[in-house]
Amino acid sequence: MEYKKPIIEGDFIEDKNNLIFDVKGLIHPPDRVIAYLRYYPDNEGKRIRNNGKKYGKVYSLEDREKYLNERFPGYIYFDPVFGVKLEGVPRNQIKKVYSPIDRLQKILSQGSTDDLEKAVILFADTLQEESKIPMEKMGVSGSVLVDLTQPDSDIDIIVYGEKNCRIGYEALGILFNKKKSMIKAYNEEGLRKLYEFRVKDTLIGYDDFAFSEKRKYMSGEINGRDIFIRFLKEPTEISERYGDVKYVSLNNARIEGVVLEDKEAIFTPCKYIIEHIKTLEGKAPKISEIVSYRGRFCDQVREKEKFIAQGKIEKVTSKSETYYRLILGGKKEDFLVVKRF
Repeated sequence: MEYKKPIIEGDFIEDKNNLIFDVKGLIHPPDRVIAYLRYYPDNEGKRIRNNGKKYGKVYSLEDREKYLNERFPGYIYFDPVFGVKLEGVPRNQIKKVYSPIDRLQKILSQGSTDDLEKAVILFADTLQEESKIPMEKMGVSGSVLVDLTQPDSDIDIIVYGEKNCRIGYEALGILFNKKKSMIKAYNEEGLRKLYEFRVKDTLIGYDDFAFSEKRKYMSGEINGRDIFIRFLKEPTEISERYGDVKYVSLNNARIEGVVLEDKEAIFTPCKYIIEHIKTLEGKAPKISEIVSYRGRFCDQVREKEKFIAQGKIEKVTSKSETYYRLILGGKKEDFLVVKRF
């Protein structure tokens, strides 16, 4: 299969076994794409595509890995550059790549009588009107992208390009705070519902969760339907290429520190430059940054704030330097919270 555009975060892949994966990150090895199983053919599945095929859905990392281990173990591999076991689809097994940009353009051009797609159109139009971001720099991912929606499905929107992302984030802040806006921040009930969903695989107390979530402009509601927004840099804005940097996994640790810089915090993957003040659990060298490929850790702490974080330490080596980082999202126990007391 020939697909000329780079395959990046937010895209979905369908393989020759009709498995559907969501792509992770912007950097991939030459022979496969790092992507995690999301939907699988299932005669008892509750999700039905237009072609009549039924699918089941897996969400937790543990369940995804278990399914592949039992049926397609070759899709789980050790990556020598990233230094960890990952899920990845061999490029010669890719049947189709789903583009969020193309899907949104199709919905906008065709219109829809479907309530979910109507909400997608309303959100995209509202954000574009407030931000003036080109519509071709927005996309819709998730179940809408691959035609596996349910009546209560949420909306996963992506904004592309660093400048567009920063403008879009500010515009969402304005929309969330407008009294008559169709795009609304979560109320207390909505926050509780989101917390109950996320705490299944990210253990964090509700007060810490709510403190950070209430000041973000990356999730909310439109016409009572959940919306989630991801901000992605363009591949041309990323200087690192596969193999330029090598990562070695070390032990897990809990640390305390201060955020020195948060300008990459809204993006997926997100990054915080930190001062590592104290190690609370485990052994840790001096850690200079925190990184996560999971959207829930975006915009979690702000510049000059003290924080407590728990995750896996990685040694990072390039031609010019060696340093250590804390990476979040691989385990339920990983967290990043503001130290408020």
